[in-house]
Amino acid sequence: MNLLDHLNIQIDAVDAQKTIISVPVTDALKQPYGIVHGGINAVLAETAASLAANAYAPANYVAVGVNINTNHLRPVVTGHLVATATPISLGKNLQTWQVEIHQQPSNKLTSTSTVTTMLQVKPTNV
Repeated sequence: MNLLDHLNIQIDAVDAQKTIISVPVTDALKQPYGIVHGGINAVLAETAASLAANAYAPANYVAVGVNINTNHLRPVVTGHLVATATPISLGKNLQTWQVEIHQQPSNKLTSTSTVTTMLQVKPTNV
């Protein structure tokens, strides 16, 4: 089972210009104090950016995350989290993505991230 399946992360739309993923808020995503763990914001941001970057990648290349900066703006205890990745810069080797996470159904912004990805030749043994 991969991370997306384990956490019940859904892929809603994948495109190099806009990628959207979502996850229901469950106890499995919360830290001991009852709010969503900040690491979930980072997981969602890097996942959305990586999916977008791989949609941008030419054949025989794979995009991998090389840097992430996440700002946690408000606590979340219920609802769904929706992460949307859009490009800031699409270079030949490095791409930078803006990822915003909103809580649904309120549509409140809960987290922002900047994620940098790098294209590399896809390994032949995978």
